[in-house]
Amino acid sequence: MHLTKPARSSSSSSSSIAYKFESPHFSQTHCNSPNSEPGKMAAGARTISQPGHIRDQRQIPMRRSLAHTLLLAIAVVALHFESVSAQSLMTKNEPMFISRSETFKFITGETIVLPCEVANTDTYVVAWKRGIAILTAGSVKVTPDPRVRLVNGFNLQIRDALPTDAGDYICQIATMDPREITHTVEILVPPRIHHISTGGHLQVKKGSSVRIECSATGNPMPNVTWSRKNNILPNGEEKLHSHVLSIENVDRHKGGVYICTANNRVGQPASSQVVLHVLFSPEISVERPVVFSGEGHEATLVCIVHGETQPEVIWFKDTMQLDTTERHIMETRGSRHTLIIRKVHPQDFGNYSCVAENQLGKARKTLQLSGKPNVAVFNSPPISQYKDRYNISWAVDSHSPIEEYKLSFRKLPQGHEVVGNAIDSPSSSLSSSSSLSSSQMYGSGLHSHRSGTGSSSMAGLGVGLGGNYAGYGNVMHWGHNDWRNVVLPAIPLSHHYAQGMSYMVRGLDPDQHYEATVQSRNRYGWSDLTNSFVFSTSSNDNEMRDLSVTFYGSSAINRQKLGLLALSSATLALSLLVA
Repeated sequence: MHLTKPARSSSSSSSSIAYKFESPHFSQTHCNSPNSEPGKMAAGARTISQPGHIRDQRQIPMRRSLAHTLLLAIAVVALHFESVSAQSLMTKNEPMFISRSETFKFITGETIVLPCEVANTDTYVVAWKRGIAILTAGSVKVTPDPRVRLVNGFNLQIRDALPTDAGDYICQIATMDPREITHTVEILVPPRIHHISTGGHLQVKKGSSVRIECSATGNPMPNVTWSRKNNILPNGEEKLHSHVLSIENVDRHKGGVYICTANNRVGQPASSQVVLHVLFSPEISVERPVVFSGEGHEATLVCIVHGETQPEVIWFKDTMQLDTTERHIMETRGSRHTLIIRKVHPQDFGNYSCVAENQLGKARKTLQLSGKPNVAVFNSPPISQYKDRYNISWAVDSHSPIEEYKLSFRKLPQGHEVVGNAIDSPSSSLSSSSSLSSSQMYGSGLHSHRSGTGSSSMAGLGVGLGGNYAGYGNVMHWGHNDWRNVVLPAIPLSHHYAQGMSYMVRGLDPDQHYEATVQSRNRYGWSDLTNSFVFSTSSNDNEMRDLSVTFYGSSAINRQKLGLLALSSATLALSLLVA
């Protein structure tokens, strides 16, 4: 069926165009009916005039025109479905891929399997290609690589994957217009350290600079970090994320084992060690610069010696080199060098030195073997229970009996700030020391033996600021803020190693801070001065102080009895009150 366009009539005053429906399916005989005449179909066509009016040459029923149009539309739809069915039948017989293009990752040494599942390829050749190289064609293997084969149809297998196996692999169906899918293979390679600039061992002199490079390979590219075995790095960090390790101004403390580690999360991390040896002249430190001992005792002097190479150590007494004897024993354990003196004699006291020497230099350290007392330690509470006096006490270790003490004290000058038991003053030349608690005083037997007979008798005589202690010691009177010195004999002598004394300082001002130091002397001389000890007086006296019992010696037995009597009377009064 098609539309025909008749010739335009030029005689008509109003131009018009007539359209006619024509179809081969409808013959003229079919159109001729008892009610129609031949040749009148054309005359019955509708003419549409351009001005918009419709002129019918002959009246044709509207119902017949609509029926013709519907029949034509049905015929067109039937032809379309017939064409689609034919194309569908052809598609079912064409080759096609079931697998899709993908990217695969394999670790070296693994087996690679690349899928290529197809359909309708009975009359077609399926081939694998890599670049321009043909690997397989149909079921035939073309490549000479023995690791390559087909499995489960056209799936490509490659055993023992190598880094060179990475790339694109194409599975192709050989049609007129070839169809193909592409698989991308990435080979993951575990890390490997292939170069360290120092070769794993490095020797440098003290003060030098060190630069160590560590190169690693792998896929993906590994991260390189530096660490130190059983220690932190010289910069204070545990790890350094860099392939270069730099160390400036090397000394013996920076020597050791450094570890380079490469990691890309494929397989196990790779690591390699570098041993750094620092060559330096001997360096000596001593455990105790002063060693205290006594006659008949054993003394141990220790020098800690470091050096690379290992130095030789020699001991001296003053300027005389010592040899190993029955009383002089020299031991070496690692860097610890020990001189042991058995059954110390008085002539053994004095200065000793250890001398260490290696190829890079020599060093010397001096030690002292002393029979003098150790530095005393104050152990009285820092705050007095009285407003005008303070019972100060101390303890000291000495192998020989203490013969006397020298106590110095003064009021803390203005501008000195007390922090805890310390003095905070930029102008003060004395340092502070923390006192021990009262429970840490020497034992009661020693306290009674030393303090009761010695110092407390002086307290009973009323020694105070500016006063004189007749017969046993002198109080030196200076200005208001000057030091007061009291020499206190130790009577009787004590043969205990731990010794001590207490002393009642009187005539103090209420609610004030004082500082004190003390020295001890035995037959070999005076000890070093203690650090400054700070104590304070109270603003008011403690009401219970009279209940305490103090031993003042044989000359004060009556006072002791009176004190005990007063204590018994107070106890009796309290009992009667309760009753």
